[in-house]
Amino acid sequence: MRPPGSGGAPASAALPLLDSVPHCQRRGALHLPARRSERGPCYDSDRLLALITRRIGILGGTFDPVHCGHLDVAARAQEALGLSRMYIITSNIPPHRQQPFASAYHRFAMVSFAVASRESWRAADLELRSAAPSYTSGTLSKFHERGYAASELFFVIGADAFAEIATWYDYPAILDAAHFAVVSRPGFPVEELPQRLPRLMSRMVRPPLDPLSQIEPMISLIDAPTADVSSTAIRARVAAGESIAGLVPPGVQQHIEQHGLYMSMTPGRRASDHAPASAAGRLHGQS
Repeated sequence: MRPPGSGGAPASAALPLLDSVPHCQRRGALHLPARRSERGPCYDSDRLLALITRRIGILGGTFDPVHCGHLDVAARAQEALGLSRMYIITSNIPPHRQQPFASAYHRFAMVSFAVASRESWRAADLELRSAAPSYTSGTLSKFHERGYAASELFFVIGADAFAEIATWYDYPAILDAAHFAVVSRPGFPVEELPQRLPRLMSRMVRPPLDPLSQIEPMISLIDAPTADVSSTAIRARVAAGESIAGLVPPGVQQHIEQHGLYMSMTPGRRASDHAPASAAGRLHGQS
């Protein structure tokens, strides 16, 4: 991990392959035969327990910039669900938003600095390797291709964003691709979701989840406090010359100030937003 200002962003995290896991255990829910004698090698108890208890958190977003609200949402989900790993994935081209203000290089760098002190968290450039729009269904498919089952994945999201799930690409099939860990946001508690999304009420549960009995992808409602901050407000404060201390991690604040990010409120990539040549390959290509 390089500190801010050292000439490049930290290298991204690669998603480990699970080639040793039997193919029948790699996707979706697990259905066990009634008697142990019928299970065969594909239902070895040690492998099955490892598969069920491995819980991978995924928080995706534009992160323009990443802030304490994002980190709070991920942390509360990890605490409530016992997630063993948290991947923070910077989107390349958000399908439903305007072009980001900062380049992909800077947005990924800020995420890398934000997670540097969290041992089980990783910044991942999974979406930055493609020029296509970043859809959640595509991101989850990439995890499936690497051997992760839907029952192992927990897509972390704020309650305000999840309220719009019916407008997402690949809905409702996307709900079978992973568990959804939905965390309250200021002004939008998870208690409102059953009324807003009555068709999904049967999927909604409260943590903790029993990994042996709740294998089918569920929607976990997590009521916990998170910082009342937004990327829009942070950009506005920077443009107005106001402090953003306490709204973003120190490393993110230093990166914004050092590179003069968000001084202009015009979306798009400036010449100074491009990564140094020596770091460009790491951003988009390193495993």
